[in-house]
Amino acid sequence: MKPLLFRNLIAENESFHIQEDELTHFYDFLHYHPEIQLTVILKSAGQLIVGDKICSFEEGDVFLLGAGIPHVFRDKKNEDSIDGKSVHAISIYFKSNSFGDDFFNLPENYLMKELLQKSSRGVKFKEKTKEQTLRNILNLKKKKDAELLIAFFDTLNVLSKSQEFECLSSVNFMHAKDESKSKRIQDIYRYVMTNFSREISLEEISEISKMSVTSFCRFFKQRTRKTFRMFINEVRIGHACKELLYNNYNINEVAYRCGFNNISNFNRQFKGITGLTPSDYARKAVKSDS
Repeated sequence: MKPLLFRNLIAENESFHIQEDELTHFYDFLHYHPEIQLTVILKSAGQLIVGDKICSFEEGDVFLLGAGIPHVFRDKKNEDSIDGKSVHAISIYFKSNSFGDDFFNLPENYLMKELLQKSSRGVKFKEKTKEQTLRNILNLKKKKDAELLIAFFDTLNVLSKSQEFECLSSVNFMHAKDESKSKRIQDIYRYVMTNFSREISLEEISEISKMSVTSFCRFFKQRTRKTFRMFINEVRIGHACKELLYNNYNINEVAYRCGFNNISNFNRQFKGITGLTPSDYARKAVKSDS
């Protein structure tokens, strides 16, 4: 599945674009665009592919999809729809520079900037946050001019303060510049992304980081809230998901390409991280593309 590029979703006379869709089905091809997309599902259910993640969606769900991340909503066929329209969703499209190149770099907007960084992996909001966002966006539709702009930033503000969210795609889909404020962490990430298909020892990565093994383990755990071994397994499995989604490699080949020399360990790590076996994941991806 090669994603298609969409362009010019925002008109020249607007800072951001609000699009309300009442359709028979969502657009059915994997695609991406330079705009950030905030979507609320008013009616529909199915599966969302975002980056290397396959997850379910249903009525009331709220998603924030970052610029450039491939995605597609695959809705279930609804035979009970009276008007034949099984999809109702509202999406807001905007760019990180829609309000000026430095707007999100302002000290007062640091939480919003962090929100946009999270969006590079795709974010699904939960519980009270999605309920509040749904109300905000329905209210936002009634606004005009400056009131519209204020209501939009109020919506972003709610999302940026929320702890009720889940990042969807793996770290493979994060842009290197957004991975961390720390140059040392950036260097570690960059090294892992280049070398994850082979064994990377703690001694090797510690030397790259110019720290002792003990100092490196403590530093990495403090910055990422996970061990280095957990991180590298997530990177490998994220890459495996991408190979299964976008290429035609078989499962054994994917395992070896991603640095696993033991199929049993690959299967165990894959299910532990994604909740699915590699074969179930591949089957879902094929089903979503049919």
